[in-house]
Amino acid sequence: MHHQQLADAADMRRQHILVVVADDHPIVRSGIQHELMRHADIQILGEAATGDEAMRLAQVLAPDVLLLDITMPGRPVMDVVRHVAALPASPRIMILTAHIDLEHILALFKAGARGYMLKDEALGTIAAAVRAVASGETWMSAAVMECLVDHAASELADEPGLSVRESEVLRQLVTGKENREIGVALHISERTVRFHLRNIYDKLGVQRRAEAIAWGVRRGLGTGGAPGSSAKALRASPLAGEGAGDLFGGRGF
Repeated sequence: MHHQQLADAADMRRQHILVVVADDHPIVRSGIQHELMRHADIQILGEAATGDEAMRLAQVLAPDVLLLDITMPGRPVMDVVRHVAALPASPRIMILTAHIDLEHILALFKAGARGYMLKDEALGTIAAAVRAVASGETWMSAAVMECLVDHAASELADEPGLSVRESEVLRQLVTGKENREIGVALHISERTVRFHLRNIYDKLGVQRRAEAIAWGVRRGLGTGGAPGSSAKALRASPLAGEGAGDLFGGRGF
């Protein structure tokens, strides 16, 4: 009989998207569950009213999707997301919230969330969102997406108008490469590298190589380089003119 129960459970997992609903408001949990139960391919495994319960159910029941309210009693939501995302059979986490907060959105996605749904969405939307995150997609309410797009646009607006090639050169510079190495990496001559560096310095409003590197480090450029490469570049930069100082007025190209 035990083997048959295991077989039945395995069959249910193949045929259904298994969901745990975590929200401290009973009426919200009830409304979500009622909506999801209307869909034959979605099965509710359990419900939680605190962060601690949500963590426990995610571990014990191993659902495909955890719908997680952002403001519940008990364990903070950030801790819950990190813990659940680290589980061997981690469910996809869909955040539920009534508010848009850019810092929370970015931090929760970084911690492991795969969806972000506002509670003013029509109930009929939630099944499509659950299916999306269960299949490995990222899902966001339109207003959340708009917030992220606006943030990205404002970040781009702060950039000093570097061309694509100039941005590539700057990224290479921040990783600690000398001009010759940058040229090899980008398949351009060393003279062309120095030309781009002159334009970069002008656009950034800096005078020295170290200042350009520091600007890039502050913006998180070159983080894919070897550990300590940005620090190495900063230490080496006063001596990194490679004989180009005469050509460009001693500005350390």
